[in-house]
Amino acid sequence: MCLNFTLGLPSAVAAFVFLISKIWDAIADITVGTWIDNRRNIGPKGKFRPFILYTAVPLALIAVVNFINPDFSITGKTIWAYASYMAFGTIYSISNIPFGSMIPAMTKDPGERAELASFRQAGSNLGLLISTVGFMPLVLSIHNESIGYPIAVAVFAIAGVLLQMYCYANIKERFVEHKPKETKVPLRESYKGLFKNTPLLILCLVNLFTFSAFNVKLAVQVYYCQYVLNKISIVPYMGFFSIGCVFIGVAFVPFLVRKIGKKYTYMLGAAIWAAGDALAYMLAKDAVLFIIFACLAFFGSSFINSLNWALVSDAVEYGEWKTGRRSEGVVYSFFTFFRKLSQAIAGFIPGMVLGMVGYVPNAVQSAGVISGIKGLMFIYPGVLALATFIVMGVFYKLSDNKYNEIVAELDTRKKNIEWELL
Repeated sequence: MCLNFTLGLPSAVAAFVFLISKIWDAIADITVGTWIDNRRNIGPKGKFRPFILYTAVPLALIAVVNFINPDFSITGKTIWAYASYMAFGTIYSISNIPFGSMIPAMTKDPGERAELASFRQAGSNLGLLISTVGFMPLVLSIHNESIGYPIAVAVFAIAGVLLQMYCYANIKERFVEHKPKETKVPLRESYKGLFKNTPLLILCLVNLFTFSAFNVKLAVQVYYCQYVLNKISIVPYMGFFSIGCVFIGVAFVPFLVRKIGKKYTYMLGAAIWAAGDALAYMLAKDAVLFIIFACLAFFGSSFINSLNWALVSDAVEYGEWKTGRRSEGVVYSFFTFFRKLSQAIAGFIPGMVLGMVGYVPNAVQSAGVISGIKGLMFIYPGVLALATFIVMGVFYKLSDNKYNEIVAELDTRKKNIEWELL
């Protein structure tokens, strides 16, 4: 993060900036989701697409600002970090919440939603791979890191603007509910409706598990390579192979959804993830086995990360069927609120555990520290993946067949209302 490398803030200060900014992001998501759902004057650009268009340039500019190192005192830099991170989070929410809320407006077909979710996850990982490989070489080519960081970010930001414009130009909103201007649902009622949306609540819970586990796993794998395997040099290979396995998993998702449905594909991913971590904990004594089992776990996690976006779209129709109100923005932002919350929690767990077991940077670690690192790397995510499997199997009842019945009933309701108005 630029907090440590660019601004040079102490780790404790950087951790609090990360925590507070993520909580702010979560609140911003909910606020933006409410704003979207309460829009009345929906023009030809659509309900969601205008946000992608109008935030493209501001988002690029604030991304660059986040990597500028002003000549301030530590106090001044701390204030700068809070302000720039929170501003980025706010603009990102205004861009991302409409983007994520659009799937229900694009298609009602469960298979197409799974494909869209898979493409989204594939694009996300491709962006991660490109930035991982290309960012630091750009920075280092400038020979001055304080200038290199913002220039490298600017290159990626310009590409991001062009891609957002392309996205805006090619997306079509086919199923948009135009709310009458005189109809206004009280905010309290909108949020009360969320707690009647059982599939959404289950999805939020398992995302607290899986997103927290995924982020902890990413954070701790460097420590595992350095202190357990004593081979820090394998970290780049680890990133390459794990992202590669995610791409393979994403490609499998639409096929599996057609064969066994979204719920069981999700559960299969959780089971593979848990098995990969269990095998790694018991058997990964060298770098090769570690990479093999880590790739297995990441392969399983790709099913979950892909299908989250399709399942949250299904929850929109379920909520409309249950309450009579369609709330794409509120539903999606409620879901992302829990993802941001899990990120904030995951940012603290490794530091807390490593501090408790006596971790000392760049030193030979005790047996207790090694056990702590292995627990964070395998037991924590593996147990949460297993918990996800159980919770989805027992409590998630929105099958693809049930979803199709709900969509058919909603269409019948709307036709009856139109008939009554004639």
